[in-house]
Amino acid sequence: MATVLKLDEIKRLIDIPQLIREIETGFVLYSEGRVKVPPVGFLHFDDPPGDVHIKYGFVSGDDYYVLKMASGFYKNPELGLPVSDGLLLVFSQKTGGLKLILLDKCWLTDMRTAAAGAVAAKHLAAGNIHHIGIVGTGVQARMQLEMLRDVIDCRSCFIWGRDSTKVQRMIEDLQSRERIRTWGLEIKAAEVLDDLVSQCNLIVTTTSARNPLIRADLVQEGTHITAMGSDDHGKQELEAELLAKADLVVADSISQCVDHGECCAAVQGGQIREDSILELGQVIKNPTIGRTSEDQITVVDLTGVAIQDIQIAKIVDRALSSPEREAELA
Repeated sequence: MATVLKLDEIKRLIDIPQLIREIETGFVLYSEGRVKVPPVGFLHFDDPPGDVHIKYGFVSGDDYYVLKMASGFYKNPELGLPVSDGLLLVFSQKTGGLKLILLDKCWLTDMRTAAAGAVAAKHLAAGNIHHIGIVGTGVQARMQLEMLRDVIDCRSCFIWGRDSTKVQRMIEDLQSRERIRTWGLEIKAAEVLDDLVSQCNLIVTTTSARNPLIRADLVQEGTHITAMGSDDHGKQELEAELLAKADLVVADSISQCVDHGECCAAVQGGQIREDSILELGQVIKNPTIGRTSEDQITVVDLTGVAIQDIQIAKIVDRALSSPEREAELA
């Protein structure tokens, strides 16, 4: 019979440094062609507005295959409900039997997405980060910043959002969190997005924008940008010209990013060629093809790949099976 874990149980099983390492390993496995990942499934709803992403796959020769569903219904806050929900199902590769049901309410998806942002910054950001810039005020914006603590040495952050009240609320929330408080990070609101872009040399975009937010002409030499909001058709946070301006454009999955990531508009518009895009797993495995100068502009396009769900599900399974955790959960 399958083991069912609820969110509070799952949270006790995730160690952040371990998660970052496992996501790194997963990207390498993916770029080596050892992961079977079919195209992402999408469901779109208009009234009320919402979308569902369905991702699934397996590592060849591994023990499991994983199916993940994650949803976002954007008027839920008006009903007093969280925007996101979801679950992961973990099956045996040997028998097809269902082993784990992880009722994570999209928390594992958020965690593995934030970990991917940390991996991108670890391998492609400049060594000297003056200011971190976070674009957006949602759950992922908070988690991206928190996860950067493990990979970036910086003490200053600017946050921009369309709603200044939400920005201030986010700053207060972050300042109350132990990982931010003990980091010693100074967090300020950026009233104008262009000011954030011109001052920060590590920028993370986390919005669902359908019109570009970041202008190419304002991005300074040495800047790294992790763009993770364009995870569906029609979304775009960066001007296509910015990808042309960048010295390196890196995708978590080239096929996915060309289909529905930041790379999509740039490839279709002729600003970049698909064969010029690197894959994150390739850069992790061979750092010599990544950033080689503090002056380079680097862009990482994250659309979310099923290998991330596989890796985080394996963390839960291993932790659940350890004698220490079994005693803790008893």
